[in-house]
Amino acid sequence: MTYQVEDPRREWPGTLDVAEMLRNGWRAHPFRQFLLKAHSRCNLACDYCYVYTLADQSWRSRPMIMAPELVSAVAGRIAEHAAAHRLDSVRLILHGGEPLLAGADYLVRAVRLVRDRAGPDVRVEAVVQTNGVLLDKDVLRAFADEGVDVGVSLDGTPRGNDRNRRYADGRSSYPAVAEALSLLMEPEFRHVYNGLLCTVDLANDPVETYEALLLFQPPVIDFLLPHGTWDAPPPGRVPDPAATPYADWLVAVFDRWYGASGETVVRLFQEIIHLLLGRASASEAVGLTPSTLVVIETDGTMEQTDSLKAVRHGAPATGLNVVDHPFDDALLHPGVVARQLAFEGLSDTCKACPYSRVCGAGLYTHRYRRGTGFLNPSVYCPDLYRLIGHIRDRLLADLRRARLPKGRP
Repeated sequence: MTYQVEDPRREWPGTLDVAEMLRNGWRAHPFRQFLLKAHSRCNLACDYCYVYTLADQSWRSRPMIMAPELVSAVAGRIAEHAAAHRLDSVRLILHGGEPLLAGADYLVRAVRLVRDRAGPDVRVEAVVQTNGVLLDKDVLRAFADEGVDVGVSLDGTPRGNDRNRRYADGRSSYPAVAEALSLLMEPEFRHVYNGLLCTVDLANDPVETYEALLLFQPPVIDFLLPHGTWDAPPPGRVPDPAATPYADWLVAVFDRWYGASGETVVRLFQEIIHLLLGRASASEAVGLTPSTLVVIETDGTMEQTDSLKAVRHGAPATGLNVVDHPFDDALLHPGVVARQLAFEGLSDTCKACPYSRVCGAGLYTHRYRRGTGFLNPSVYCPDLYRLIGHIRDRLLADLRRARLPKGRP
C-alpha cells in the first residue's frame, strides 16, 4: 500500500516507519467507532464549521448522500472488522453535514443494516449528531423505535447561539433547536437524548452559556474548542503564553459546575478529573487513550478524524475506500498510527510537562505546525495547562479537607 503525503518535507507522522514498528512488535488497536458521513451538505451556515469554512473543501466534489450500495459496503466492512478482532460492541455515529437531510428512514435503514450484518454477538450503539432543526416527533419516534441516540449542537443563549449558528439567509436557528430539545426532554424520548455539543465562543458569557444549556436538561454537555492550528490559530488565541482566554472561559464554567454537583456531566471536566485520579480518558480532547475512530465519507472513502479538515485540503485522506479495502488497511496509515501511540506520540516539549498524561497534547488536529507536522504541543497549550492546574488545585483542596480530623481547622 502507498499513501500520498502532500508535504514534500515529509512532516511527522509521515516519517513513521510503520512496517518497522510492526516488525518490532507494535500492534494497532482495532477501530471501535465508525463515523458515517450520511449527508455531505448542511442546512445551516455556521461560521466556524470545519467542513465548509476551513482549509479542506473536499465536500464540494463529494455526493450529497451516501449511495445505498456504499452503505451496504460499510456495513459489510464493519462486520468484517468486528469479526476479525473479536469485538463485542462498536459505535456507529451518523454525521454530516447535517445527517437528517438524508431523512430519518434512510438513517434507520443504515443502522438496521449495520446491525444485521454485524450479527447478534456484536452490539451496535448508534447515535445521530444533528443541528436539531429538522427534529420532530415522527423523527424521534423512528430513532426511539430503532434505538438510535440523538446528540444536538447548541451554543447557549439565543444571542450566543446566533453569533455563529444561523441559516445561510441569516435567520436564527435557535427557535427550531429549542423546540427539538423540548421534545427530547419529554418522557417518551428522554432515553435517546445523548447530550449537547457547545463550541466555545469567547464573546459569549461562560456561566450564562452553561446555564442556558442547563435549561434543556442535557445528560451530558461537551464544550468544544474551535478548531485551529499553530499556522491558523483559533479566534483570540494569541502567541503570548501568559494569555489563557479559553482557560479563563472554561474555568468560570468549571467553578459554577463543580459547586453544584449533579446538574449534568460536563465531559471535558469529568475526563480531566478522571485523568488526574489516574484513570483513562474516554475523549480524544485530553489524555492518551489510543484513538479508535475512522470516518467514512459519502463517496465511501476512509478518512482520519474529520477535524483534520482544519489543517489543509486533503489532510484527513488515507487513499482508501470501503469497496476495495478492509478497515485493517486504514489501521496502518501513519496518521492513524500516530493517534494510537499514546505517550510515545508526544513531542519532547509535551513529554517534559507535568501534565503530559492528563493533557495528552490536546486534540490531535490542534497540534499541527507546518514543517514539524503534528509533533507539537496543542495550539491551546497555555489554556490546557491553566485549566488542568485549576481543576487539580480544586481536587487537592477537597482531598485535604476530607482527610482532616473532624473539628480541626
